[in-house]
Amino acid sequence: MTAVTKWALGVAVLAVAALVAVLTLRGTDSNSAQPATGDLAGVRAAAKLRACPPAAAKAVGQLSGIEADCLGDGSRVDVGKVLGGGPVLVNVWASWCQPCKTELPVLQQYAAEQGAVRVVGVQVASPAADGLSLFRQLGVHLPSLYDGDGQSGPIRAALKAPSTLPASYLITADGQVRFIANPRSFETIDQVRAAVKDYS
Repeated sequence: MTAVTKWALGVAVLAVAALVAVLTLRGTDSNSAQPATGDLAGVRAAAKLRACPPAAAKAVGQLSGIEADCLGDGSRVDVGKVLGGGPVLVNVWASWCQPCKTELPVLQQYAAEQGAVRVVGVQVASPAADGLSLFRQLGVHLPSLYDGDGQSGPIRAALKAPSTLPASYLITADGQVRFIANPRSFETIDQVRAAVKDYS
């Protein structure tokens, strides 16, 4: 083997080694960017959300067959069944929504009252970790469903939720879904009580 051949072979070996190193580093970076299962465990534990309601015998028609994650524990649930057996006050919110940050503690206070209807949140258009962190900061522990971080997840689409958040709905005992137009955002517990009465 000539000196030139040895030199060319050595350069080729080094080039292959460098390529393998670069591809390995790229693979490590892309893997670290993807959250592994269980990455939300610590945030979930800190948020201390209540469990999603158990499945009702009869599902809410327009939400039947839709599946979503329960924000508190990550379990997959049938939305129509979880929101069945009303009355249920459903609140659609996002972690970046300023009026939601005012409304969520009010809904928490209402839900703690004797005789209150069930209150279930639906987080939309924002990462689950952000929603859990917001709940922890606000001291809100309402059970919530996660509708994904896109602009229109399946729950939001089925409810025909407006682009302006928050949006609340009263699901009646017989499964009717009623959009609460007045008020659009709750600032007091009295407003929540009145809305539940008016839309039941």
